[in-house]
Amino acid sequence: MAMEISPSPPPLTPPLNEEVKLSWLRLLRSRRVGVATFHRLIEEHGSAPAALEALPGIARDAGMAQYAVCSEVDALREMEAGGRAGARLIALGEPEYPATLAEIADAPPLFWAMGRIELLARPMIALVGARNASSLGTRMARKISADLAAAGQVVVSGLARGIDTAAHLGALEGGTVAVFAGGVDVVYPAENAVLAQEIGERGLRLSEMPMHLAPQARHFPARNRIVSGLARAVVVVEAAAKSGSLITARNALDQGREVLAVPGHPFDARAAGCNLLIRDGARLVRGADDILEAVAEPARPVAQRRIAPVPPVAPESRSLAETAALHREILDRLGPSPVAEDQLLRDLRRPVAEVTPVLVSLELEGQIQRQPGGLLSRLP
Repeated sequence: MAMEISPSPPPLTPPLNEEVKLSWLRLLRSRRVGVATFHRLIEEHGSAPAALEALPGIARDAGMAQYAVCSEVDALREMEAGGRAGARLIALGEPEYPATLAEIADAPPLFWAMGRIELLARPMIALVGARNASSLGTRMARKISADLAAAGQVVVSGLARGIDTAAHLGALEGGTVAVFAGGVDVVYPAENAVLAQEIGERGLRLSEMPMHLAPQARHFPARNRIVSGLARAVVVVEAAAKSGSLITARNALDQGREVLAVPGHPFDARAAGCNLLIRDGARLVRGADDILEAVAEPARPVAQRRIAPVPPVAPESRSLAETAALHREILDRLGPSPVAEDQLLRDLRRPVAEVTPVLVSLELEGQIQRQPGGLLSRLP
């Protein structure tokens, strides 16, 4: 079960030195600059230093007074914290950056890695599933991950309770990667502290988030895109009809990955999501051999997605009342569920040049959020 994706941004030139990497970190950590905005600013202005110089003007033209970019002191403080924790900051384009992750839309420009960096060069399979997993589900996940690890695959998951925990435990000897929703030095849930320590020593911990950052609910969907982006295939072991694991599966489809699922009894709500995936074309998994067979097949062609650059934000020519009305119109059409930006533009029936600067303004104000795949959602 795979599909083509739309093109990713042109590859960034990797930082040539620590000074350039520091400017990347400053841009990425600047207020209201997410991954999609980072790529847009780099493409528009050519480099991180140029984007940092332009950003206060963009914010001012968008109606934000007293906007300041992330300071060099704050960025250095994060880099020093990473060094003390034994983590390494890896940039898109560097040799250690995984090729599969670099292919996805909104690939993280930077991430922190703690542990065996060499695992990033090996083939990976993601195993995800329910936090309130059944005993049978956790046994299945642990068995599958152990068999995959024995076959040379690195197992990726999110360190959550239930299926994620079982997947990491099963693959710990052979190699596992845990993608954190918060800082790479912040273990969540706390009950997995010992497991996280073992992964840091024998596997790899990875996060795009700042050091010391406690995870919040909105961080988990972004984390999920990295889980699927690292892997050649995503296996869902147990999942309810509406669950975060299905978000990971949808990310995998958007990224052109293979999606597989372990079937369950129709009366078990924890199997409903897996059964739906299988009904809709996901491969049925009975054991690791089914997964290895799927990834051994020739890769399906994957289109690349191009993220359009940010148009220059010109001073408002509308009156304040007209601007406020357009803000309300946009926000009324958005909610917590992501909407494609192209669809929003069609619904508004306004020129792209008129709407795009307003979207930038709302993003900088923290009222909307860009998500992987050219999606927009309204923040609470």
